[in-house]
Amino acid sequence: MPLQNRVTPTGDIIATPERGLFVGNRGIIHDPATKTLLNRRWSTPAWLTCVLQFRGRRREVMARRSWTELFFLDEATAFAAGHRPCFYCRRDDANRFRSFWEQGNGQHGLLAPDIDAVLHHERLDGRRKRLHPLPLPIRKLPDGAMVQADSASFLIAQGRPLRWSPGGYGEVSGALHAPMLLTPPSALHAFLAGYRPVLHPSANR
Repeated sequence: MPLQNRVTPTGDIIATPERGLFVGNRGIIHDPATKTLLNRRWSTPAWLTCVLQFRGRRREVMARRSWTELFFLDEATAFAAGHRPCFYCRRDDANRFRSFWEQGNGQHGLLAPDIDAVLHHERLDGRRKRLHPLPLPIRKLPDGAMVQADSASFLIAQGRPLRWSPGGYGEVSGALHAPMLLTPPSALHAFLAGYRPVLHPSANR
């Protein structure tokens, strides 16, 4: 049986055999004896997105009392859930994101905890995912933005919505009903300023 360690755009953590392009964490939220999640879904406001391979290191998933390995279809999914690039294994990407985040949000000289504090407020409404009004029409949202409509999640790519699934993106027929923004607004501002999240190959069909 697959472990419960795959993150959806709404930030939920599900069990699925499908693989993703990124790994990340929210601190320690699992029991290594059973390799199951605890009741809490985060233990730190630093929600990270990391590379799958780094300096040849190998980890057995959920085997230690260390950070809980979570997996994402792609970087757009991770951002939608409220994660950001890791400054340890993705330093160049993290610095680019911080630069565009500062440009897009009209701030400068920020440290990672400053950005984490903003993202933490934007991603959660209590224990639930916080949704935001769309600041722009769908066709004008930047590539990598994600929205929610009728309990489904959608990636915006080249001005059109693609339906998210654990295995990739699919075509959409018709307009979305009352979509709401999943991507935290401050991260969306970074996209508008020039940051381009990595998308799953299925988004380019």
